[in-house]
Amino acid sequence: MRAFWALARRDLTLAFRTGGGGALGVAFFVITAVLVPFGVGPKPDLLSVIAPGMLWIAALLACMLTLDRLFQADVEDGSMDLLALSPLALELAVLAKCLAHWLTTGLPLLIAAPVMAITLSMPGEAYGPMVLALALGTPALSLIGAIGAGLTAGMRRGGVLTAVLVLPLYVPTLILGALAGNAAASGLDPSPYLMLLGAITLACLPLCPLVAAAALRLALR
Repeated sequence: MRAFWALARRDLTLAFRTGGGGALGVAFFVITAVLVPFGVGPKPDLLSVIAPGMLWIAALLACMLTLDRLFQADVEDGSMDLLALSPLALELAVLAKCLAHWLTTGLPLLIAAPVMAITLSMPGEAYGPMVLALALGTPALSLIGAIGAGLTAGMRRGGVLTAVLVLPLYVPTLILGALAGNAAASGLDPSPYLMLLGAITLACLPLCPLVAAAALRLALR
């Protein structure tokens, strides 16, 4: 497991040194949430209804912005070949990269979400369930995104193709996350949607690294 954590720390260090990754995603998330009132009008009743869905759409798109950073640089400089030959299983290497991706992209979104919820006039009682929904669902976004990033690794300008591949797979997480926020805002119990979000993430945890690693092996041939 030392190699696993070393790889995760390496990706975190590179993300902070190069910049633009997590900061770009959070900036996109914030700008999207701030622009919504200008587009639909500063009507609190309307904003409170669409707030959960808009927050999840913004989080989903912010996550997608940095998916090309998962494997592309490592494939181009040969680091991925070394990882494939190392004692650490490639599936675990993918999982470590997904962890680093979530820490630099998903975690900052959780911190920014309450402030953006205020901007969108979301009821105060919905803040906690909304953040919990993002905490349960955003890891699935990183894990599913690894499949698309693995399939397009080594391709020039593969970012658009990655988005096309992963967007349909993101739909269940998006729907359940928005429903959880809407239920909490309406005074209903969001627990069923939160449990389903957690189930999706738990299912992605073993499956997505396997699929992404298989895609990377094909890309390295």
